[in-house]
Amino acid sequence: MQLDQLIQTITLAAIPILFAITLHEAAHGYVARHFGDMTAYQEGRISLNPMRHIDPVGTVLLPLLTLVLGGVLFGWAKPVPVNFAALRRPKQDMLWVAIAGPASNLAMALGWGLLFKLTWWYPDNYFAEPLLGMAEWGIKINVILMVLNLLPLPPLDGGRVAVSLLPHRQAYQLAKIEPYGMFILIFLAITPVLGWILLPLVNLVYRLISLLFGI
Repeated sequence: MQLDQLIQTITLAAIPILFAITLHEAAHGYVARHFGDMTAYQEGRISLNPMRHIDPVGTVLLPLLTLVLGGVLFGWAKPVPVNFAALRRPKQDMLWVAIAGPASNLAMALGWGLLFKLTWWYPDNYFAEPLLGMAEWGIKINVILMVLNLLPLPPLDGGRVAVSLLPHRQAYQLAKIEPYGMFILIFLAITPVLGWILLPLVNLVYRLISLLFGI
């Protein structure tokens, strides 16, 4: 990617990325507080301030590398601390805490889709072209984060959803993977495997949103 293209891409993608990670993590903390765990609230992580959620490697370096090198946009934020034992019904409530992050990404993807549609109706607006580009990135980033986080691999949200839904014995066996889950994910990301898994699902969701808003 040429330097001017890279700068343009970073400019358009920066705000959607910050919104995507900030609201994703804040959603986890908010739902955890709703179900009885005050950990994230007490540590100031139920916040719309991106600085509270940014991880220098996962939020800045890796997304930049994937933008430069191509492939699936990959990264993470500082995880919101959740004490599942403090939830009123730990195994059942874990489901809602986990699903809150991907649900927020779906809501943001739809919001960016709506912005794209509204901007498309008023093409003479001075800001129409950058807004269309930003909205397109907003849809893409949030769809990727939603699908990625729904993979049934602890500590991803999908892994916690699976632990919540599985019978106790199987849930315990899956939960034991959590200390190694991020290493497994990074390994998949540096091979074509993660792309093979994610891209068909990402493209399907993206097409559905495109059809919904006529993009």
